[in-house]
Amino acid sequence: MHDAWETMTAMAKILITEDEDSLRSFVARALRLDGHETHEAADGAEGLQLLGEGPFDLLLSDIRMPVMDGIELAHKAAAQFPTLKILLMTGYAEQRERADDLMAKVIDVVDKPFALPDIRRAVALALSAPKAA
Repeated sequence: MHDAWETMTAMAKILITEDEDSLRSFVARALRLDGHETHEAADGAEGLQLLGEGPFDLLLSDIRMPVMDGIELAHKAAAQFPTLKILLMTGYAEQRERADDLMAKVIDVVDKPFALPDIRRAVALALSAPKAA
């Protein structure tokens, strides 16, 4: 029996960029349960490199990461891959404010911590949303 999130969206190819290994694998596992293909990167630079090997349907990225943070990654990804949908995650209110100038390019910013149903719902909504301008 399929759950509601699976029926809402077709399988997507998703890049998860998160420096915290346990959270990255937790999110990847949850999204694979929904039938998505997931790829993982530990920082923005690695994420940008993987995006170049795409195509990907969605970038799900933490904002606060070493090497290249999620804000810089989102700007570069939006410029290089205009059809890519972008969803950011953060556990820090001030990081959310840093994403304000990106709101035309990203679908949403998800607050951490989140429960599995929250991130699955956010991804399903992001995938079904029209591409930001």
